[in-house]
Amino acid sequence: MNSLIMKKKNIWLAALLCFFCIFAFGCGSTVQKSDEKVLYSVVDSKGTTVDFSAKPQRILTLSMATDQIVLGMVTTDKLVAVNALLDDPTTSNIAPLGRKVERKITNPSAEEIFSLRPDVVIVPDWGAIDQVDILREMGLKVVVVEGAKSITEVKDSIQIIATALGEPEKGNELLSLMDQELADVEKKVALIPQDERKRMLLISVMTSYGGIGSSFDDACKYAGVINGAAAEGLHTGQPLTKEMIVKINPDILLLPAYNNHGSFDVKAFNDGYLLDPSLQTIKAIQQKAIMYPREDYIYNNSQDIVFAVREIARCAYGEVFAFPDNVHLSVSGEKNE
Repeated sequence: MNSLIMKKKNIWLAALLCFFCIFAFGCGSTVQKSDEKVLYSVVDSKGTTVDFSAKPQRILTLSMATDQIVLGMVTTDKLVAVNALLDDPTTSNIAPLGRKVERKITNPSAEEIFSLRPDVVIVPDWGAIDQVDILREMGLKVVVVEGAKSITEVKDSIQIIATALGEPEKGNELLSLMDQELADVEKKVALIPQDERKRMLLISVMTSYGGIGSSFDDACKYAGVINGAAAEGLHTGQPLTKEMIVKINPDILLLPAYNNHGSFDVKAFNDGYLLDPSLQTIKAIQQKAIMYPREDYIYNNSQDIVFAVREIARCAYGEVFAFPDNVHLSVSGEKNE
């Protein structure tokens, strides 16, 4: 009986919240009125045109990568919330900035998003894409960007987001900084003979990530390494089996450091590979060529993906590609400290 009462209560609360949403947007000023002047517009990755009467002052994005892109152009006070892992130094290269934003989110509902009263919501097309129509019906401005699978796609997302924020010049500045970093890596990679290029394999807690069609694979091309998974025809989305690892026989094995704020036993995960008798014949384990790359870079799909390239090259070829922690391309004027 108590469970039935609670169920009815929850239904009533949900209905009340929906009524509030409709009422608030019907009476408030968040929705652009038909007589408001359009200052600028942006066409998102799905071809939808979104109009703005002013630069957004309350920004919400639904992924770490888009948080990082936004924080390359504007200061933390402009974000109403950030991804829950943005303050985790294992997974975020901008943890100092992440700690400055009090509200943290993980897969927020449409109602939670609405309650934050954002002027714009930036949504990657791999995430809460099913919420886009709902959010727009609630009166929110929603801009969709690609879940980038290459450096080129990251650049496309930067241009769309910069335009949405009313900061196209800052977007161009970020792209220029990216090109400078890539050019520096390219010069160093060009000095490595082809017959000395390393075959590398990424072991990820996302066990189907890292093959053809992943941003990791694209970064490997810039870093001058052979992505073993891609070389064997494995596409991202296809699981990496231990039989495949033996076949790839990498020179270097990249293992994860991810621990989800200490709640994930990454050592046990890694030991499942390093101590497996069936894998003891591969070169990387025999020669102890095991690397634990900085995951805040290796999985980065923001402007800082250029440091994923550097990190991959560092793991393969040493300190000539070294760079410090917490490096972040930004023109916002706010320090990452």
